[in-house]
Amino acid sequence: MGRCPECGEWNTFTETQAAPKTGIGPGKEAVQSVPLSSVDSSEMARIGSGMPELDRVLGGGIMKRGTILVGGEPGIGKSTLLLETAAKALTKGRVLYVSGEESPGQIKMRADRLGLDTGRIELFCSGRLEQIEATLNRVRPVIVIVDSAQTLWTEEAGLVPGTVNQMKYCCFELVNWVKEHDAALFLVAHVTKEGVISGPKMIEHMVDTVLYFEQTASDSSMAGDSRFLRAAKNRFGSVDEIGIFTMGENGLVPVEDPSQLFLVRREGALPAGVAVAAVLEGTRSFLVEIQTLTIPAKGAMSRVYSDRIDSGRVSRVAATVEKALQLRLSDQDIFVNIAGGVRINEVGIELALAAALYSARTGLPLPSNTAITGELSLAAEVRPVRRLASRVKTASSLGFTHFVGPAGEDGAQTAGVKTLTEAVRRLYPK
Repeated sequence: MGRCPECGEWNTFTETQAAPKTGIGPGKEAVQSVPLSSVDSSEMARIGSGMPELDRVLGGGIMKRGTILVGGEPGIGKSTLLLETAAKALTKGRVLYVSGEESPGQIKMRADRLGLDTGRIELFCSGRLEQIEATLNRVRPVIVIVDSAQTLWTEEAGLVPGTVNQMKYCCFELVNWVKEHDAALFLVAHVTKEGVISGPKMIEHMVDTVLYFEQTASDSSMAGDSRFLRAAKNRFGSVDEIGIFTMGENGLVPVEDPSQLFLVRREGALPAGVAVAAVLEGTRSFLVEIQTLTIPAKGAMSRVYSDRIDSGRVSRVAATVEKALQLRLSDQDIFVNIAGGVRINEVGIELALAAALYSARTGLPLPSNTAITGELSLAAEVRPVRRLASRVKTASSLGFTHFVGPAGEDGAQTAGVKTLTEAVRRLYPK
């Protein structure tokens, strides 16, 4: 083969001698190891996906010889995401899209609806492993997309697709192929009703990256539903990054400014129980609106209803507020929500959550032009957070004139507070 399947140039291959097949045993020489210092790391280059939000979550692009498992609920847009990636990937090589669930006509109809350039996409609709491997050897693609892992099957592992043995065997063979042929592999996976990827856990250990595609309820202010792409595992990047899209008639649209999605613009004062928090997800800072409600508990024990912030964290912050501010919350049912439906795990949301709980319990609205951030210790101390200056800058660009958080670092201009009591005094000066 004289032409490189990735860059499209001729006569750029370097001839090397293939190692003979050897085994370990009497009269056979074992395969030799190589010093780690002699390995050329430049071989592990990245390919731009053409979708900045996907590149952000992957750590900068699609890693060559990397394998990526994408899971999500039915109808959330996994196939749309990968079909757009196949059309927009920044490579001159061919992309093979393998589908065991849809016909060629169905896939072509979706591509036309999205207005995608499908000139370099090779399509193969089958779930049989032997036929897929034959197609791989013929096409020699740079990117391989398999939709989905549950439809793969081979006679060597039985005749029923989707079984544990079928998924293990077929995924292992495909992972080995892309690592030997300098390609990248996307595997689509179904999820269970608990929200985890179905099938053997071994597949998640086998691949390099595990992505979850999540969905929220539709927002009337946006053109479509919100989608969040998160990494649960990433050998080549951070798992703290989040990709944000909206689903519309023309497919997935990246959200460049998440604050427009998660902030509710109101005329006048904020309602009681609402606080604006400056949070950091990966390298991107944005503002979210925390909404809290406290009502007298209907039973002997109070309960916490929160699916966007961990309920254990909400209980801990509520206990800290009750102890530090002498404000009884243990006899209240607590409801917590985040506008836009994003799930936040970052510790910088704790001070804003405490302020929102205080506001909800007392009925005193927080200042509408104030953003809040900070980690809260069990002793009601406000601890520093990462990249404080970036949070302050984001809040200022959106018109927030006051910022309450830990003592200023990195040159950030904030109303620095050391304790929760001091923060409440800053928020309610009178």
